[in-house]
Amino acid sequence: MSLPTHPLELLSPAKTAEIGREAILHGADAVYIGGPSFGARHNASNTVGEIAGLVAFAHRYRARIFVTLNTILHDAELEPARKLVHELYDAGVDALIVQDMGLLELDIPPIELHASTQCDIRTVEKAKFLAESGFSQIVLARELTIEQIAAVRAAVPADTVIEHFIHGALCVAFSGQCNISHAHTGRSANRGDCSQACRLPYTLQDQQGRVVAFEKHLLSMKDNNQSANLAHLIAAGVRSFKIEGRYKDASYVKNITGHYRRLLDELIEAQPELARSSSGRTELLFTPNPDKTFHRGATDYFATGRKADIGAFDTPTFVGLSLGTITRVGKDSFEIDALEPLANGDGLNYMHKREVVGLQANVVEKLGAGEEGTLWRVFPNEPVAQLPGLKPGVAVSRNRDHAWELALLKKSAERRIAVWAQCAETATGLALTLTDEDGFSATAEAAFDKQPAQNVARAESTLREHLSKFGATEFALQELTLAWSAPLFVPASVANALRRDAAERLMAARLAGWQRPLRRPEVEPPVPYPDETLSFLANVYNQAARDFYTRHGVKLIAAAYEAHEEGGEVPLMITKHCLRFSFNLCPKQAKGVQGVQGQVRAEPMTLVNGNERFTLKFDCRPCEMHVIGKAKKHILQSPPPSQVPASAKLTFYKRRADAPALS
Repeated sequence: MSLPTHPLELLSPAKTAEIGREAILHGADAVYIGGPSFGARHNASNTVGEIAGLVAFAHRYRARIFVTLNTILHDAELEPARKLVHELYDAGVDALIVQDMGLLELDIPPIELHASTQCDIRTVEKAKFLAESGFSQIVLARELTIEQIAAVRAAVPADTVIEHFIHGALCVAFSGQCNISHAHTGRSANRGDCSQACRLPYTLQDQQGRVVAFEKHLLSMKDNNQSANLAHLIAAGVRSFKIEGRYKDASYVKNITGHYRRLLDELIEAQPELARSSSGRTELLFTPNPDKTFHRGATDYFATGRKADIGAFDTPTFVGLSLGTITRVGKDSFEIDALEPLANGDGLNYMHKREVVGLQANVVEKLGAGEEGTLWRVFPNEPVAQLPGLKPGVAVSRNRDHAWELALLKKSAERRIAVWAQCAETATGLALTLTDEDGFSATAEAAFDKQPAQNVARAESTLREHLSKFGATEFALQELTLAWSAPLFVPASVANALRRDAAERLMAARLAGWQRPLRRPEVEPPVPYPDETLSFLANVYNQAARDFYTRHGVKLIAAAYEAHEEGGEVPLMITKHCLRFSFNLCPKQAKGVQGVQGQVRAEPMTLVNGNERFTLKFDCRPCEMHVIGKAKKHILQSPPPSQVPASAKLTFYKRRADAPALS
């Protein structure tokens, strides 16, 4: 009896359609990409025509393309968004990743809908509601533990796909729950234009004004890396494994996609009930290494419980891998005892007074053996005298391995679909039938003057050679069988044309056989939303979204923060990251400690950056930190953001909610 199959989806990001193609070649089962507008990455947009080309390429491998339409929409944007959805559907897009529930109230085609991470899905109730309201795939909050993920999996319908981020940059806030950028700059993260205040340096003060940490990047997280947890995530019910990075370049996407492709394939090989969700096998022409591309250090965040070392407090930049130690500093060069070979163009850095000093190695010279590795002389891109703190004993890291990056600029992967071929004699010539790994078949015939072969062995080997040349296609031949009454002389031109024709027919059959999943029907009657009240944190920015929540039993709905109705101090950010915990000031940490128990309380603290001050309040029951502040006056006095002219009519809602946050 065969075991049930659980398809696993490796979901990669694409800033451009070309990067999307590379993601698929390097092993992605699906790609998410921004359209021409309404995506939560303001500077990662693509035309519908570009996306249509990517869709056609992806479907050759039965990979899927998801388009991010995950900003909150102003009323004036609903009709343009509706038209865009129709255009994307006509372009063959497989699913939309959305945040704004107003889209579900519009007249859109039956395209599959995925609930974006901005939907802030961190409770069983919220997940179940979305799964029963038309979403077939839901992106869970990055902050969930593996046990919490399993609880969500158990609660939602069996055919709901659980998607989870496994790699990339971490936003310190619960997704969709940060308004600092809009409050201070007018740039809304919920509308794809975050100013990244979380990467700035801050000083942390306690309630008495004493400095706990000075000029540290206290809201900057290390980068997500779930490489060690994949098997546990699969067991918990995750079926879509998402890589962050729609602003990343091709090298990052190639490297990280290749890395997780290898890890998932190892798990699939070991567990017969698992399978890839797309077709073909990827052969990487390089060795993936996540440490070679941009990251701020690695953490599995909250997957296996709260930890104290999730922050990248020292610097939000990429310092790379430890390389070696400075042994000598000269007038125009310095020497380093390096553990790995260097190359011209390498990017190096070191720490000086809590700051990262970066430089480029313009020219490097190998000198000989060192105490730990090999001695190299480095001629940097700027005068040595202008490099502060450079002296013998300083540890050096490399954040750009030039030789390794050059390898990724070239062709670095191939992806082939397995095919089996049968060549049989016909009354007028030969017929070649190809059957692929998904069960699709196609037959091509060639008529020619059938003449017995004079050299039987050579005739068969030559025909096999020509029929096996699938290198210019997406196919990889597994086996070729010949069925003829006697070996024939087959001209090379005939054999090659027969193979090309059969391959083209097979690909046409694959594309014709692609069935795009339809939108999941909403449960009727509409299921009630978990709460009857929504605060501004629900990000309701248009009448259609208001209608959606009203239809699902919500009685009081506040306007999104972008409506400029919240003039006072509110939680501008809600985060699972806790600075009291990071600095061992958490009451739970003090529990049971002799002489400390009962003395540590979760009193408010203050974050200071220049003239900006935020009050930190700690909600210990759910273990959350709230960053409290208010919008600048000139932001409140400016027109709320939309993509329509300022003269157009703007409509917002004046009723406000009492609840401070969503459940």
